[in-house]
Amino acid sequence: MKYYMAPMEGLTGYIYRNAYQKYFHDIDRYFTPFITNKKLDFKVKKDIDPEHNQGMEVVPQILTNQPDDFISIVNQLKQYGYDEVNLNLGCPSGTVVAKNRGAGFLAVPDELDSFLDKIFNACDCKISIKTRVGKDSPDEWENLLAIYEKYPLSELIVHPRIQKDFYKYTPRMETYQYAAEHSRHSLCFNGDIHSVGAYGRLRQTFPETEKVMLGRGILQDPGLVGELRMVEAQFAAKDTGTPVGNKKCNVVDKQTLRAFHDDICDGYKGVMSGDRNTLFKMKELWCYMSRSFTNPEKYLKKIKKTERLAEYYVIVDTLFREQEWS
Repeated sequence: MKYYMAPMEGLTGYIYRNAYQKYFHDIDRYFTPFITNKKLDFKVKKDIDPEHNQGMEVVPQILTNQPDDFISIVNQLKQYGYDEVNLNLGCPSGTVVAKNRGAGFLAVPDELDSFLDKIFNACDCKISIKTRVGKDSPDEWENLLAIYEKYPLSELIVHPRIQKDFYKYTPRMETYQYAAEHSRHSLCFNGDIHSVGAYGRLRQTFPETEKVMLGRGILQDPGLVGELRMVEAQFAAKDTGTPVGNKKCNVVDKQTLRAFHDDICDGYKGVMSGDRNTLFKMKELWCYMSRSFTNPEKYLKKIKKTERLAEYYVIVDTLFREQEWS
């Protein structure tokens, strides 16, 4: 099994990736938050700089519906040594979808088909796609998959929700089943792998799955992939075809988690001006990470209200001292 880290805008940039790689080093492939501008800006250049991504397999993700922009971005990325990119057809954000980008591009399949034809004819790099299964209805999926089948994708990452689902409701697993039965591409599953139990259910239903992408699950529990690798080892040893157990393995201790947190915070402090900008990033991360502590609510409220790093560290110290990593 291969494990991918999903691109999470504002969260999984190179500072987070480097800290994660240092303390957990169990991701096979990282995807950058999406690139939108035809000309790479300073922020994107820092994020994709090979010096900032050493020892990691990183794939830049592109979000656009303009073939010339896509081709231009690819040519610039090649100068940094990248030979593979990922097309974002999954972002459900209203501002993105309104411009027929991300999951919004799925609503105009003829335009999408034309776009893919142009970029595959112009680009000599590998191109993968991360997609939802429709914009308004899962009935769109059969036609969308037929379009994808026309092109030599390096892999197809399927998030089995439609755009209107956002991140609510249960993933529409029948659409992933359809892809597993009808696609010639190498598939990767993405969606709601937040626990060992959820992973086990996926593996039981789709035992041929060889790749999974995790996003919010990792942000909530950085040790999750380590737990899943333990499940895979048990699965291989038992040769049952089904991973066992729903119990959290707790492969991460609080000392490691605190060091991981401090590296992320120090990384932001080193590139951002003032406490406020650093705290904005850390508060966003705590919206996820707090969920794996016992009784985090009062600490999270204080973290959200703080405006100074000195005060922030006192709250975090107290949280780590008084609560358990569950």
